[in-house]
Amino acid sequence: MACKSDIEIARMAKKKPIQQIGAGLGIDARHLIPYGHDKAKISLDFIESVRARPDGRLILVTAITPTPAGEGKTTTTVGLGDGLNRIGRKAMICIREASLGPCFGMKGGAAGGGQAQVVPMEDMNLHFTGDFHAITSAHNLLAAMIDNHIYWGNELGIDERRVSWGRVMDMNDRALRDIVTSLGGVANGFPRQTGFDITVASEVMAILCLARDLDDLQKRLGDIIVAYRRDRSPICCRDLKADGAMTVLLRDAMQPNLVQTLENNPALVHGGPFANIAHGCNSVMATTTALKLADYVVTEAGFGADLGAEKFMNIKCRKAGLAPDAVVLVATVRAMKMNGGLSKAELDGENVAAVAEGCPNLARHISNLKAFGVPVVVAINHFATDTEAELDVIRESAAAEGADAIVCRHWELGGEGCVELAERVARLADSGVAQFAPLYRDDLPLFRKIETIAKRIYHADEVLADRKIRDQLRAWEDAGYGHLPVCMAKTQYSFSTDPNLRGAPTGHSVPIREVRLSAGAGFVVVICGQIMTMPGLPRHPAAERIDLNAAGEIEGLF
Repeated sequence: MACKSDIEIARMAKKKPIQQIGAGLGIDARHLIPYGHDKAKISLDFIESVRARPDGRLILVTAITPTPAGEGKTTTTVGLGDGLNRIGRKAMICIREASLGPCFGMKGGAAGGGQAQVVPMEDMNLHFTGDFHAITSAHNLLAAMIDNHIYWGNELGIDERRVSWGRVMDMNDRALRDIVTSLGGVANGFPRQTGFDITVASEVMAILCLARDLDDLQKRLGDIIVAYRRDRSPICCRDLKADGAMTVLLRDAMQPNLVQTLENNPALVHGGPFANIAHGCNSVMATTTALKLADYVVTEAGFGADLGAEKFMNIKCRKAGLAPDAVVLVATVRAMKMNGGLSKAELDGENVAAVAEGCPNLARHISNLKAFGVPVVVAINHFATDTEAELDVIRESAAAEGADAIVCRHWELGGEGCVELAERVARLADSGVAQFAPLYRDDLPLFRKIETIAKRIYHADEVLADRKIRDQLRAWEDAGYGHLPVCMAKTQYSFSTDPNLRGAPTGHSVPIREVRLSAGAGFVVVICGQIMTMPGLPRHPAAERIDLNAAGEIEGLF
């Protein structure tokens, strides 16, 4: 019998009405704003009513350095949540929303896979509840108000050469990275160079994911620096009186989205910043709400632990006062082989030596995570082609770093295939051994923070930054922003800034191309190497294969 695809499995799901899922969490139907029968937003009034409750245990799922072979981080997050519920623990998962960019580009959907999925999968990957559209609209409203202010006399004295706020869209489009606007004469304003980022890289996305409530949201929006005057003094969003209207556009988007797994366990899906160009975590609203409603909350951070987990620890936990009780590091035999130097075409068949060659990548991630004072367990996401000899190499590598490695079959068996991992994680989380602390102090200079991450997480020898970048960092420190954490924008495919340098490289440099102040979000973005905040489409994008079949069902998305 042929193996069913993810979408076929999702369509066979026996979903419960979303009000029933909410009732299991103690959420009355009047506090759910339904979007159809199988998804709903949780009202801000309800969230406020549970803030005084004690928190459950927080478990982070991250991964080794990603490869084209796939690691299955979201699948493992879902499987672990289902596994915890199977062993009698009240658990929820919190994951990010999917961007249309990867869906129509190369990466595909973001709802798990096999028997460890969140549903409705198609809705989650296509528009969902409109949160990304609200973020896009709020961001572009501010851009329009900047140009409009300049057009009508420029009372604030904006230097048109120093407008730092561009536009965004939730799609990969390299042609929009650098553009000129307002051509066509006086009626269209003053021509200037600008550009687009993808929505997930927007500071508005980061703000929505870090804000605690609507008041905090509006304050953060108001703090956004959009331009500078000729004397280099900053102009903020609130100076343009745009923060109120932006808050209105984002009011509903602030409410976390409740859905369910294939096993009818609750999941909050909210926010979606990428970890290679942003901070890569779901919203503080979703995570803190889940901690009030469940005994165990399983959340994920994007891409490998050097990106998503580092930012989860140094940015999200720092800003929200969170402290993880345990970390799950996802690895696969196939990814170990690729980190060991094999190509994707060479992955079939046993190759113990290649697995061993790739394991230094796993060991480094374990060591890095332990530096935050949190216990680590390795989840080996099982593939049918794995052999016991290959699995033993990963177990031995993890053990050498003081971590257990557990084979998980959640893709095939759902929560049943994650019971052993769930039992181990629950024991770790309950043990109280976690002594979480961020990697650097708030009062460390900005460049020293960058060096700390580059040297302790990436194991680089040096950070390369010209005088202009160093002067900019010092100027921000003088202006009162020196206490902010840094958000590294870097390729996800390597510890270095070279995507082709696999494994656990040392002796490399981290070149900084640009720095950006996200005063509203509360961090400094450090753009390294050739990373782009507006991705392009591949030669043959996934969009070429997406269509509706004769039954009106979506084909080719997964």
